[in-house]
Amino acid sequence: MTFSLAIVGRPNVGKSTLFNRLVGKKLALVDDRPGVTRDRREGQAKLADLTFTIIDTAGLEEGADSSLIGRMRRQTEAAVEQADAILFMIDARVGVTPDDKYFADLVRRADKPVILAANKAEGRAGEAGVLDAYALGLGDPVPLSAEHGDGLIDLFDALRLALPELTEAPPEEETSPRRELDEDEDGSDLDLTKPLRIAVVGRPNAGKSTLINRLLGEERLLTGPEAGITRDSIGIDFLWRERKIKLFDTAGLRKRARVVDKLEKLAGADALRAVRFAEVVVLLVDCAIPFEKQDLTIADISASEGRAVVIGLNKWDAVEDRGKTLTTLREEAERLLPQLRGCKVVPVSGTTGFGLEALMQAIIETHEVWNKRVSTGRLNRWLESALSENPPPAVSGRRIKIRYVTQPKSRPPHFTLFGNQLDELPTSYERYLINSLRKSFDLPGVPIRISKRTGENPYEGKKRG
Repeated sequence: MTFSLAIVGRPNVGKSTLFNRLVGKKLALVDDRPGVTRDRREGQAKLADLTFTIIDTAGLEEGADSSLIGRMRRQTEAAVEQADAILFMIDARVGVTPDDKYFADLVRRADKPVILAANKAEGRAGEAGVLDAYALGLGDPVPLSAEHGDGLIDLFDALRLALPELTEAPPEEETSPRRELDEDEDGSDLDLTKPLRIAVVGRPNAGKSTLINRLLGEERLLTGPEAGITRDSIGIDFLWRERKIKLFDTAGLRKRARVVDKLEKLAGADALRAVRFAEVVVLLVDCAIPFEKQDLTIADISASEGRAVVIGLNKWDAVEDRGKTLTTLREEAERLLPQLRGCKVVPVSGTTGFGLEALMQAIIETHEVWNKRVSTGRLNRWLESALSENPPPAVSGRRIKIRYVTQPKSRPPHFTLFGNQLDELPTSYERYLINSLRKSFDLPGVPIRISKRTGENPYEGKKRG
């Protein structure tokens, strides 16, 4: 069996550092200043033979419920309620503070197994703080160093003791084998056993977290009128019509020239990592000020990374002439984003929930296109027609010859041309071929890659479909 563990404590005691250590990746942003983490973040942790869900939370601080600190505290309380056990962390070098005592009482009232961890306990500087931790009345403290990986064996033993019935490694999931594609048969590399990875990106205050909360049906992510609340790229698992989804909320991306704060730079880099990890990117734009330069830059980055793109026009509830506005914005998307021609543009409202079903359907359909494979036979019949309609130009008196085309891979669709002098093929002619491929084989909203190989046709003599 598996279990979930929530890490809680004051700001800057090392919760995110331990989170990163246990998941084996630098998923959570870490900085010397307090209060970096705001939303709760989940990850798959591994400690010896234990595999479990670990939840990183915002630092516990006192503040009015309506304030940003109060909303952050509610996110931590939700994590405590969700978890099977609580890892309460203090800073051994600082010792037990009045805030530690106050929040230890709150954790004790949760009526769940609690493990007390004294972080930063390496060296003599932390010894006094470890002894001081006994005063909290939460049992024997586990001295550890999240930064250096010390004390993890003691943490393992404490987890075994706290959750004796849940500390069994989960069974390995079996994945269905991928069927080989026949040379003359259209197909797909879509694997429905794996979660569809979606990153929601956009400028600050576009409403990304609000939209995701509405989609999930709960206040899972921290929201508010302040711009730039989200810092970490938060991954959330959920089901949509029996389909596994891994959804990433990201920090708002501003122009690089305007970003001077180190933490905002880290948050922006984390958002770009989420784009690279995703399969479909939802570019959320404010329909009151759509398609600003930064929106187009984000779309271009997504296409350059080979991701499929769906555009969400958020705050649609505030639009008056919806029919005319939607037509205009779809035409703008076609004109401004030729590298993603035909990408779906869906009006939505994170506040009211309008258009969320249509948005998810657009994501599913675009993902299918991203995984699409076209048979070799159909591709070469297309090539014959495309060359007949618009032959390649001549170079130094010799006409460029394209003899054959195949699709070696998808995700995104990638096609290879075989022929002579293909290195001289003009960019304009490549665009012609890409647009023709997109139209002929219905490939909207995804980047299309073309590579060229000069030489003899390796499939010469084989039967074409």
